[in-house]
Amino acid sequence: MSTPITDHRPTERAGASGPLIVTEHGALAEQLLRLCAAAGAEPHLTTAPPTRAEWEGAQLVLVGDDLADRCAGLTRRAGVLLLGLDLDDCDVWVRAVQLGAEHVLFLPDAQAWLLDRIADAAEGVGPPALTVAVLGGRGGAGASTLACAIAITAARLGHRTMLVDGDPLGGGLDILLGGESAGGLRWPDLTGSRGRVNGVELAKALPELHHLTALSWDRGDTLAVPPEAMRSVLAAARRRGGLVVLDLPRHLDSAAGQALEQADTGLLVVPAELRALAAADRVSAAARMRLADVRAVVRVPGPTGLTGREIARSLGLKLAGELPPEPGLALDVERGSPPGIRAKGPLARFSDGFLTEVMPPAPVPTVEGGQQ
Repeated sequence: MSTPITDHRPTERAGASGPLIVTEHGALAEQLLRLCAAAGAEPHLTTAPPTRAEWEGAQLVLVGDDLADRCAGLTRRAGVLLLGLDLDDCDVWVRAVQLGAEHVLFLPDAQAWLLDRIADAAEGVGPPALTVAVLGGRGGAGASTLACAIAITAARLGHRTMLVDGDPLGGGLDILLGGESAGGLRWPDLTGSRGRVNGVELAKALPELHHLTALSWDRGDTLAVPPEAMRSVLAAARRRGGLVVLDLPRHLDSAAGQALEQADTGLLVVPAELRALAAADRVSAAARMRLADVRAVVRVPGPTGLTGREIARSLGLKLAGELPPEPGLALDVERGSPPGIRAKGPLARFSDGFLTEVMPPAPVPTVEGGQQ
């Protein structure tokens, strides 16, 4: 027997980030409200079929099976979940089809899955970020330089961008960005991260440099990140959408391995040299055990005239492109200007072409009233 409940309407406007809950079933409502509280979401609970604005404006709609029939005539939309009340009631699947629900869930069995879905709605989660890992084929190949340039270029093109330093011995990407004194969290502050990390709060806590957020190392003694922390932090970064660029070490420890497994594409930076080719072959083999799409970026010219195509073919990789030297790069970095800041330089040109290939166009900003 369900417990009657009164209509609970917080001050939150319809269409805000919290889910819309539609049920008269007291016990179910209490469970859903507890899950929303645990996820940091402010729900909008109604005991009657919602208005059209409420139904279409909410990012996530949780409908109790007790009101499924009365909501079946509403507009079909994504993000509707039907909460079943009786495991033995086979007709719930018919009502789910009539409602246009994406899933039928039963509590408490689906509690963990639903908690994540509610938290996604609270964060405004959309498509995950494209995640690009950059590795060096040998020491000093220029992986950090390229990772920084790709992130700088993406931010300049209007993409939401996060640059993550996965190499504790790399000296710190915040220095390459000219922001070593910028306030914000570094990896040692996040080594205890476990489970779900809020992506919006993470981005707010990190240094913002050149219109991107950066997660780097401090100059302390911490030389490793637990793999669980890497997994949680990168999952949070990916949920924000846009682009995540990872600068990873050649020798993949457990944390770097976790990072590589979350990447969509890998770029292996290889100087056009025979010795670099031999070293890069081993790095490539280790990387491809965790990531299928690894591409070669070849720094040219080399001492023997090897081309980028020849280097990539020898490694069995797709060629992402050749990268010629950038005049004045070392002096720029010493003066606090990051790689890629020269919009017409080789690094920016490569990054622009690569991002055009792998990423959708950046969203066009709008002003109030919907005018572009």
